[in-house]
Amino acid sequence: MVSTVFNARGLLLLGIALLGIPPAAEAGVARRLPNGYPTTLAGRERVSINAGWRFSRFESNPDSLSYDVLKEWILPTGNDFIDNGAKHERPTGVDPGANVTYVQESFDDSEWETVNVPHDWAIKGPFHAPNIPNSMGALPINGVGWYRRNLTITSSDVGKSIFLDIDGAMSNSAVWINGEILGGWPYGYNSFRLDLTPYIKEGDNLLAIRIDNPLNFSRWYPGAGLYRNVWLIKVDQTHIGQHGTYITTPVVSAESADVDLTVVIENKGNSSRSVELKTDVYVLDTETGQPGAEVVVSFPPATASVAASTKQSVNASTTVRNPRLWGPKPDQVPHIYVAITTLLANGTVIDSYETRFGIRSITYNGNTGISVNGKRVYIQGTNNHHDHGSIGAAFHLRAAERQLELLQEMGCNALRMSHNPPAPELLDLADTFGFLVLDEIFDVWKEGKIDDDYHVYFDEWHEPDLRTFIRRDRNHPSIMAWSFGNEIVEQTTASGGATARELGGIITEEDPTRQFSAGINNAKAGSEFATAVEIPGLNYQGEGRGTSFDSAYPSYHQTYPDKVIWSTESSSGVSSRGTYLFPVTSANSTTVSDGVGADADTLFVSAYELYAVSWGSSPDKVFGMQDKFSYAAGEFVWTGWDYIGEPTPFDTEARSSYFGIIDLAGFKKDRFFLYQARWRPDSPMAHILPHWTWPDRVGQLTPVHVFSSADEAELFINGNSAGKLQRQPSNYRFRWDNVTYAPGALHVVTYKNGAVWAEETLKTAGAAAKLVLTADRTAISGDGRDLSFVSVAVVDADGTTVPEASDAITFSVAGPAEIVSTDNGNPADFTAFPSLKRDTFGGFALAVVRSQPGAAGTITVSAQAAGLEGTEIVITAE
Repeated sequence: MVSTVFNARGLLLLGIALLGIPPAAEAGVARRLPNGYPTTLAGRERVSINAGWRFSRFESNPDSLSYDVLKEWILPTGNDFIDNGAKHERPTGVDPGANVTYVQESFDDSEWETVNVPHDWAIKGPFHAPNIPNSMGALPINGVGWYRRNLTITSSDVGKSIFLDIDGAMSNSAVWINGEILGGWPYGYNSFRLDLTPYIKEGDNLLAIRIDNPLNFSRWYPGAGLYRNVWLIKVDQTHIGQHGTYITTPVVSAESADVDLTVVIENKGNSSRSVELKTDVYVLDTETGQPGAEVVVSFPPATASVAASTKQSVNASTTVRNPRLWGPKPDQVPHIYVAITTLLANGTVIDSYETRFGIRSITYNGNTGISVNGKRVYIQGTNNHHDHGSIGAAFHLRAAERQLELLQEMGCNALRMSHNPPAPELLDLADTFGFLVLDEIFDVWKEGKIDDDYHVYFDEWHEPDLRTFIRRDRNHPSIMAWSFGNEIVEQTTASGGATARELGGIITEEDPTRQFSAGINNAKAGSEFATAVEIPGLNYQGEGRGTSFDSAYPSYHQTYPDKVIWSTESSSGVSSRGTYLFPVTSANSTTVSDGVGADADTLFVSAYELYAVSWGSSPDKVFGMQDKFSYAAGEFVWTGWDYIGEPTPFDTEARSSYFGIIDLAGFKKDRFFLYQARWRPDSPMAHILPHWTWPDRVGQLTPVHVFSSADEAELFINGNSAGKLQRQPSNYRFRWDNVTYAPGALHVVTYKNGAVWAEETLKTAGAAAKLVLTADRTAISGDGRDLSFVSVAVVDADGTTVPEASDAITFSVAGPAEIVSTDNGNPADFTAFPSLKRDTFGGFALAVVRSQPGAAGTITVSAQAAGLEGTEIVITAE
């Protein structure tokens, strides 16, 4: 058996600048939410230009432009990331968009909407947008969107290089400054940079960005618009380049770590420049997001002479004694360092650059899977799409942070970025939280899954897309592997194998320190495709599709005994929170259909968590197959959170998914506790389902299940024992399937090694009497970006949640904040997300509250419902 060891980031040219991030939040504690590194370092400014855009969306093309028309001006944007073919020459003459009125300073946009980015134009709805399928969320993602904004260039900026950095624009972006086209990027998930310098002038400059989304370009909800952060970079003409540092640690131990640094210096000037390079390393204070006071170690200074209009790499090495290692929680600590690189000319600082990194080793082994710093880490991962539920695809740091908090509470230790590059800040959060990451780039290659997906661009853009993706992300210690594809159409063909080898070669060129994976749903062990993949990811093949127990693990392990094998997608269990349908299957996994775990009239899917789609399996079945094949490295469950679109099994009736362990509003489904019992076996917990308020089921069979890591459990109904069960190795829940419903109380006592482990009680609720509000954080930053997620529960006079309450709630807010959206977790609720009126679902609903920029004070959120006692909660903006 061969183990492959890569020590926290290997060796390579060119590098990446991390785009900053804060530490995890504590409930009830306000803290700043910086979107990136400090805006000002010596010699460098990084300025957010998120505020004050004018925007208009057109359902039909208003300007006769398209990607095909603009393509020759767009393609050169990727030139810095093309090594294997010819670079693109920018055409001479007037570009096709130069005469479009929206790129002209003289155009009056005062009637357009004023927006701040990140901005998702589609999320406000309404639903049932014409010609948009429910698989894409039935929201108006299509059309052309124009964004316009003024940029003021001062006399102090003259002579500098000035760049526009766009973290993500969905999709087919094209950018003009003062009527001149700069370039663009078709792939909406990748970050890109444009050089404004040749086209700007002192004073006012008109920046115009065109976004163009076809009707059918995504299998899930993609969002629309400038949905990630936008930055202006001002720096000396000789500076550290884009993604311009790369830090590797080829030798790591508890006593010392060798640290190698590559810095790429770019000279945009007309003459050569002699520069000196210095880099100091600090421990990152994750409470403040700032470097510590003491220098941990310094790299030896270096000098370079950089010719005009060229780039030059400078290498240095040092050793960190007694390093603080980065490792995944809960068994290790995710320590982070920050390297501050300073560029000097004639003794004067002309640029400074921060790079966050971690010191850790990673081992890939066919029998033991993934090990970090010599400790095996069994992958307890989830897949997650990029939207934040009711606030859409527009990136919100606090929303992403909240998603990770709940996943980590469940015991999740790994994230698959399905199926596209994430926002840079999400990776920063993963670093800080201590998640491992499978960072993924493509859902399709040359052959498409739908008409206008990425296959349209693959031939010309796959190399620049893949290289910029890796260079941007490769300093993140959380990334344990790359993924270059998901369920690729051509995976069973020779051409698919050839493309896999090409993409794998690019990844290895850019980052030889990590292996690469792909989600495989059809290719067999021994195929060209599977052989080209360093870590075969089996989508549903590991546990056997549907009710089959025919696993692909043995054939893959026999064919590739030295390769790590994991399930890149597992389970695809489905449920709608708090809804229980009868009768309940006696099997441990059943394919869902109308009348079998699903109700086509209500669009509910049973929350007994035993039902899955035809290609998937219940968690129980997956656990059993994982235990049978102990060499499998783990799983990425489909999915951690519900997401907009793909509402299987009600593909044409509902608007968001049923797959999530957590619903779209952030309320935990029963499945959460099944995974928690599995993934956190040392945490005392017992969870009973279903709820115990069934006025129409008195005397009827109503099975009771309990999720716990205990080895024994005894259930009591109104004080009478229903029996004590021992959990067998092949069982992952306790089942009392012959219980007859009677109102009152359920109580379970669980035991581990003969001692009481955990208890829980469920009571029958009375009539709905009042509302109760709870905020995930009662103190937030008054920066206009921070969020508080406020949930409302319908309870009876004794405070017991009424589990099937569907009361209409009206939310309101007073003080320096706004309610940006509401939701309830029901995949079939087509009320527009910005509505302040929302029915509860399973007794709960949610309001998302955002602070106003620059305003501090008391925020009062209120909830009212007819016939119920209303309530309010106070949040402080600081």
